[in-house]
Amino acid sequence: MKKTAIIFLLLTFMTVGLWASGDQEAKSEKKGNTIFIITPSHDNPFFKTEAVAADDEATKMGYATTVLSHDDDANLQDQQFDTAIAAGALAIIVDNAGADATIGPVRRAKEAGIPSFLIDREINETGLAVSQIVSNNYQGAVIGAEKFVELMGEKGKFVELVGKESDTNAGIRSKGYHEILDQYPALEMVARQSANWSQTEAYEKMESILQANPDIKGVICGNDTMAMGAMAALKAAGMGDVIVVGFDGSNDVRDSILAGDIKATVLQTCAYNARLAVQQADKYIKTGSTGAPEKQLTDCVLIDSSNAEKLDNFVLEQ
Repeated sequence: MKKTAIIFLLLTFMTVGLWASGDQEAKSEKKGNTIFIITPSHDNPFFKTEAVAADDEATKMGYATTVLSHDDDANLQDQQFDTAIAAGALAIIVDNAGADATIGPVRRAKEAGIPSFLIDREINETGLAVSQIVSNNYQGAVIGAEKFVELMGEKGKFVELVGKESDTNAGIRSKGYHEILDQYPALEMVARQSANWSQTEAYEKMESILQANPDIKGVICGNDTMAMGAMAALKAAGMGDVIVVGFDGSNDVRDSILAGDIKATVLQTCAYNARLAVQQADKYIKTGSTGAPEKQLTDCVLIDSSNAEKLDNFVLEQ
């Protein structure tokens, strides 16, 4: 009886193993040769740059690509992940639509055997995405704030425009700014408002803030599009000499710096990060590992009048 029971158990394990193997093969058979690239709106040059960089890198490696924009709409992003899963994508490169809202889609993709590689924005959970490659937003905010303090002469009233509150980066950048700014008691923050990363909202918020605070000396912004909106509102009010500092390193702000309007920004190497994500996806597809930790930070670079000429499409010429 004992021998019979052992044989039965061995047959059972072998059968389960064959089922598991067969399931894996079924998943593999469903997969095509496509990498999905999902980002926020390409109307923002930052997101367009990372989408184009990822697309170029994947195409160069011989993959087909599907490039989509979720417009920061978590529901639309959900649908796009489902499309990628149904299509049997090889991998998903995503600049996500929310640190919490993206946990579910990334988990569904993982359960379907499709690895996700996050760029620019993290999610509030580890162990689901293969890579989370983001700029060192805290380090970037610190060097941006140090430049702002220098430009302000360590004193005066200022305004802070922050990004979308649900976005992890908005909080990290603001925290990095205040790590420096709060050390200077003669710097007085008279308003802190979210413009949701939007140039239009920044213009409107700035118009409103100026009515109550016509004597501000500086504006520090969580991204470049808000900096452009703030600068436009200041110039419309005849206050183009107010110090404005942004964050991203866009060509628009580069040109503004060279024109003497916006004074500085912080470059995020988004094109590099997007290419790196595709390279890691390729390695993972071929070997099952990236050889790198899930959380990866890339340092930011201060851009001002001394080096703005060397900046083009989020790449600083060395």
